[in-house]
Amino acid sequence: MTRLTDTQSLILSRAASRPGSLALPLPENLRGGAAAKVVEALLSKGLIEEVDADISRGEPLWRETGDGFGTTLIATEAGLDAVGIEPLVAGAVANARRGRLDRAAAISAAALENRKPTTRTGTKQAALIALLQRPEGASVTEAVTALDWQPHTVRGAISGALKKRLGLAVVAGKIDGRGTVYRIAREG
Repeated sequence: MTRLTDTQSLILSRAASRPGSLALPLPENLRGGAAAKVVEALLSKGLIEEVDADISRGEPLWRETGDGFGTTLIATEAGLDAVGIEPLVAGAVANARRGRLDRAAAISAAALENRKPTTRTGTKQAALIALLQRPEGASVTEAVTALDWQPHTVRGAISGALKKRLGLAVVAGKIDGRGTVYRIAREG
């Protein structure tokens, strides 16, 4: 039998009583480095595991993974067994949780593939897009003047937000007297 501290026992006991064996939220008096240390010990012993959080169901986050996603902590079969929950019950709970996660992951993957990133109107990013959609396009200097941004911010927005996140086809070309001019390529 695994030896547990009082705090570890409390976390696992609470997880056993929660739907999906959620180990979060942690006890209120456990914060910061102490929380990380207790969680790391439970993870290393295989008593809890880190899984994708179902944010739509309001599951608490252990850590954010970016793009609006994060992970939560759930008790494993071994963790539930360590606090006296029958292995059969623990296995059923863990398998049900994994099944929900597999279905949720498949739905999330399909949704992400079909998701088209959008930009809000009236923002500086929308203004930058409008500048680049003009037939004459815009140079970095022209965008800096129009948006009151720094040059590195304009270049970063073009390569990061417009090209990578929004997937816009931005082309660049040198024009005498204007320098490098950027345009959003027209489709078709």
